[in-house]
Amino acid sequence: MDPHPLLPEEDYWSTPFAHALLQALDIFPGATVLDVAAGGGIPAFYLAEQVGPAGQVLAVDIHQRQILRARTMQGTRFPWLKFEVGDMRFLPPTLPEFDRITGNLSFMFFRPKRFEALKNLIQFLKPGGQIVLTFPALGTFDSLWDRVEREMSRRQLENELKALAEYIAERPSTEQAGQWLRELGLEKVAVQDLPLEVKTGPGVDFLEHPLLRGGFLDDIYECFKDPALADEFMTVISEDIESFTPLVAQRGVISGWRQHDAGPQ
Repeated sequence: MDPHPLLPEEDYWSTPFAHALLQALDIFPGATVLDVAAGGGIPAFYLAEQVGPAGQVLAVDIHQRQILRARTMQGTRFPWLKFEVGDMRFLPPTLPEFDRITGNLSFMFFRPKRFEALKNLIQFLKPGGQIVLTFPALGTFDSLWDRVEREMSRRQLENELKALAEYIAERPSTEQAGQWLRELGLEKVAVQDLPLEVKTGPGVDFLEHPLLRGGFLDDIYECFKDPALADEFMTVISEDIESFTPLVAQRGVISGWRQHDAGPQ
């Protein structure tokens, strides 16, 4: 039996990350929750059910289309759950403080200044409150990046290799993200990596995979200035999936608690 029935089973990406988030989150009836990068409501609907009518959940996402979709799904349910358009990196200072701050698959959108964005977010956490964030951590799809790097090296694509290296270097590990929480004065910091296999077939199945294309393959394409070369290059990669499957993502989870007597440093 699904322990979180309001999480859609057919979502093979957001839901597994949300399960990891909820395992780390200490939620209670009446809590106030800020959910950033809320997307279509995974796990905002579950959070709303858990806090009940005495609580409040504010779910924020930068994309208006996602917010409108979530509001449509919500209908008249959970009137204490609000979906609003907003950039989690630049939240208005008039927002109140919250008992819990969550963000499923959120930390990847904190770039380019992740530490500063995290610091700005924590200012909305009540003393004694908890923050839990999940993201595809360093190590996600390493087998794919290794295959791409080998192909670029074989072709002596120096500019593309440099762009790929910069992309990979920018991705934080869970340990690094957890250290940032410590530097910001949080207590009981915990980090965890949970593997998640993503299945794909060769050719078009790989190139048009709704998860891989939407968030990862595009990063490879962006390493190229020549679109035609990028298409030819990726076609070669797509026909050699045996060399880099299984594709394994790392569900990074970071959690920390704000001190009762002090704010972030």
